[in-house]
Amino acid sequence: MSHEKPSLGPPAFDFNYAGSKEVNTVRLALFVCEGYIKGKRFANGTQHNISSPPLLFCLKSLLLTSLCIPKMETTDKTISEQVAGRLSNLALAQQVINPTPMQQAINPTPMQQQVINPTPMQQVIKPTPIQQAINPTPMQQVLNPEFTNKINQVPLQQLIKRDRGMMTLSDDNMMVKQIHETHAPDGREFNVRPLFQLVEDILNRATLTVDPLTSAQTRIETYEERTDQSSFIALLEALSFTIDRISCEIAYKSFSGADAHATTLSIFNLVSNYSWDAKLALTLSAFAVNYGEFWLLAQIYPTNQLAKSMAILKQLPAILENSGPLRPRFDALNNLIKAMMDVTRCVIEFKELPPKYISQDVPALAKGLTHIPTAVYWAIRSVVACATQIATLSSMGHEHWMSATTEAWELSTLAHKINSILDLLKKQLSLCYQYIDDRIQIETFQMLQNLFESIHIDNMRILRALICPKDDALPLLEGSTKRRVNIDVLRRKNVLLLISGLSISQDELSILEQIYNESRVSGNRMENQYEIVWIPVVDPSVVWTDAMQNRFETLQTTMTWYSVYTPKLIEKAVIRFIKEIWHFRNKPILVVLDPQGKVVSPNAIHMMWIWGSTAFPFTSLREEALWREETWRLELLVDGIDPTILNWVKEGKFIYLYGGTDIEWIRKFTTTAKTVASAARIPLELVYVGNSNKREQVRKCTTAITVEKLSYCWQDLAMVWFFWTRLESMMFSKIQLGMTVDVDPMLREIKKLISYDKEGGWAVLSKGSFVFVNGHSSTVLPTFIQYNSWRDDVPPKGFEIACMDYHNKLHIDSKPCCRFVFPSDFGKFPDNLKCPECLRIMEKYLTFGCCHEENAINALY
Repeated sequence: MSHEKPSLGPPAFDFNYAGSKEVNTVRLALFVCEGYIKGKRFANGTQHNISSPPLLFCLKSLLLTSLCIPKMETTDKTISEQVAGRLSNLALAQQVINPTPMQQAINPTPMQQQVINPTPMQQVIKPTPIQQAINPTPMQQVLNPEFTNKINQVPLQQLIKRDRGMMTLSDDNMMVKQIHETHAPDGREFNVRPLFQLVEDILNRATLTVDPLTSAQTRIETYEERTDQSSFIALLEALSFTIDRISCEIAYKSFSGADAHATTLSIFNLVSNYSWDAKLALTLSAFAVNYGEFWLLAQIYPTNQLAKSMAILKQLPAILENSGPLRPRFDALNNLIKAMMDVTRCVIEFKELPPKYISQDVPALAKGLTHIPTAVYWAIRSVVACATQIATLSSMGHEHWMSATTEAWELSTLAHKINSILDLLKKQLSLCYQYIDDRIQIETFQMLQNLFESIHIDNMRILRALICPKDDALPLLEGSTKRRVNIDVLRRKNVLLLISGLSISQDELSILEQIYNESRVSGNRMENQYEIVWIPVVDPSVVWTDAMQNRFETLQTTMTWYSVYTPKLIEKAVIRFIKEIWHFRNKPILVVLDPQGKVVSPNAIHMMWIWGSTAFPFTSLREEALWREETWRLELLVDGIDPTILNWVKEGKFIYLYGGTDIEWIRKFTTTAKTVASAARIPLELVYVGNSNKREQVRKCTTAITVEKLSYCWQDLAMVWFFWTRLESMMFSKIQLGMTVDVDPMLREIKKLISYDKEGGWAVLSKGSFVFVNGHSSTVLPTFIQYNSWRDDVPPKGFEIACMDYHNKLHIDSKPCCRFVFPSDFGKFPDNLKCPECLRIMEKYLTFGCCHEENAINALY
C-alpha cells in the first residue's frame, strides 16, 4: 500500500482529491462557519457586534490541532516522510483557512465563490446544499423539516410541549405494554452495582451548581474505589459499545427534536436484551459520559487552553455569567438527577434481594416488581429530558435562557413523577427487607438452639453466636483497662453472662461488683476461675437515642468485668433466644456457661446473691448442696451484709430484726421491746431493715429512727435493698429446685417473712443464731404488750421459749392474709403457690401498684 506525499493540489475545493479527505472536511467546515459568520456580521449592509470571530478562532485552533497530531501510520514510509506529509496537510489547511488576498483574487475556489460571495442569481436559482442548510427558505423548512432541524435547533419549548402529553396521561397501560414488548432478556447478566457506583460518583462530582465561586478544590473527596480493577475494566470493555450507542442515540434525538416518548422507546430497543436494572444503569452511564464532560469543562476551562476552546463552543462562559436566570432550571435539574439516582438505587436493591430468603411469589416482592418497568421507563425518559436541557444550553442563544422557569417546572414535574414511584418502591422494598429479616432471624434462632444442643471442645462457637455474629474483631470492652479486646480472652473459661436491660440498678451493680472483686483477692482460689460478661438487651424496635447511649456508657464505665462493646452487636434472634429459652424479662439474670459452652445454670443470680462466689461453679448440684448445709438461722438472713450483727450473734445477744414503714408502730414496738428486755434482764439489740420496695418511705423512717435513737438501722439503703433481694432469691431458688412449703420448713419461714412485708410491720426475734419468732406486727407487738401474761414462764422455759409459745397462741387466733407480688419483669412464673400459713393453693390476681417514687430509668426505657 503506497502513500504519496500530499501536495497543495489545485486551488479548487475538490471533494475527490486523493489523500485529502480529512483536510477537505476541515476546509468545508471552516468555510461554512466563516461564510455564515460573515453573512451574519454584514447582513443588510450593517455590521453587527457579535462575538463570532472568537468562535471561529476556537474552531480553527481545535481543527488545526487535530490535523497536527493524527495517529502515526504503520507503513513502509519513513517517519520523516509522514512528518513532511503532515506539514503539507497543515500548509494546505492554512491556505484554505487563511488565503492571501492575491490567492483569493487570482484563483478563488468554487466553494469560496459559492459560499462566501454567491451572486444573487446563484442564491435564487441554484442555492448550494450548505446555503440551504444555513439559510433555508420557508418552503424548505415546511417541505423538509428533518434536514433543517439538524442545524436549526428546535426551540426547547416545542420539545417540552411534545413531552407534556405523556406527562398528563392517566392510563399508563399502553406505555407499560410498549416497553414490555421491547423487553427480551437473553440471560446476559452482570453485576450492576460497580457500574452504578461509578456513574453515581460522576454525577456527584459534577459541579451541579452554576455558582462561579464553587470549584472542584472546595469539594470534600469521599469516594473510595469499591471495585476490583481488572474485573471492572473487563466489564466496561464489554459494555462500552452499548453505552456509546445509547449516548449517540440520546445526543442525536436531543438535537433533532424527536418526541421524548419515541426516544425513550428507541433506548429500550437498544437495551432489550438486558434486565431492568441493567437497562437503567447503562442509560445512566451514557448520560453520565456527556453530563460529566459538560461540567468537567466548566471546572477546568479557566486553566486549560483546550478546555477553554471547547467551553466557548458550548457557551459555558456565557452560561456561568447568566447563572441568576438559569438557577431555577439547574435546581430542577439537580433534583431530577437525584431522583433518577434514587430510583436506580432502589431498582438495583430489588435485584440484589437474596433469593434464598425471598421469592417472587411473596406479595411484597411481587407488588414491587410490577412497578419496576414503570420506574425504569420514567427514569430513562428523565435522562432524555436532562440531556435535552444540557444540549439546548449549548446550542440556543441568550434569549432562550430567559424561559428557564418554564423548563424548571417541567423538570420538577418529572421529578415529582419519579419520586411518587420511588415512594411506592421504597414501601415494598421495606416490606421485603422485613420479610427477609424475619426469615434470617428464624434461621438464626434455630441455629442457636441446635448449637446449644451440640457438644463442643470449647466455648468459642457459642460465644461468637451470642456476642459477635457480625464478626466484629473486638466485640468486648475489658472492665479495668477500658480497652477493646477479642473474644478469645474467654476461651475455655467459665463465663457468667450478666443479661439485663439499661434499667439495671446501681444497687445491683455495686453488690455484684463487691462479690466479683472479693473473688479476685485470692488468685489461686477456684472461685477466681470465672469471668462475667455484660450483655445489654435493648428492644430492637426502639429508636436508639442519645439518652440511651449516655445511660449505656455510664453503666459500662462502672463495671469492672467484661461487657459487650455496643448493644448493636446483639442480634434480634439472640434477644429472642434469651427471652424465650432463658426466660429473661427485664430483671437481670446470670446465665452460666462451662468451658465447653454448655449451660450449667439458666439463672445463677439467686445463688450469687445468697452465697456469692462460694456458689461456684453455680450448677444446680452445687445449689442443692449449699441448701443442705443451711438451716433457719439469723446468719442466713444477714450473712454478707453487716458484720456488726454477726458479732452480736457470736456474743449470744437477743437480736430483733424488724421492718415496715409505719413510724408510729415502729415507736411503739421499739419502746415496748426495750421495756420488756429491761424487765427480763436480757441483752437486746434492735435492727431496722426497712421495706422491700418503698424506698423513700424507708429513708424517712431511717432518719426518724436515727434522730430519736429508737434502734440501730442501716444508713446505706443499698444494704436494705440487698437484704430483701437475698430473701426473695432464697424463695426463687427453692422454687426452681422444686421445693414446697409443706415439705420444706425453711421455705415456709422465708415466704412468711416476705408476705408480712407486704401486709405492714413485722419482726424476727432471735437469741444468737436461733430464731424463735417470725411474726406479723399484729401479733408481735401484742406479745410484748402482754408480757405480764407470760412472764412467769420465763424462769422455767427461758425467755425465748416463753415468748415463742405465747406468740404462737396469738398467731393461731389471728392469722394475717398472705400475699406475694411477682414483678411483671420476673422470669419464669411458678404455676401455683401454697400459702405458708394454711398450706392451701393461693389465688392469683393481676395487680397494679405505684409507690409514688420517681424512677428515671424506667421512664426512659
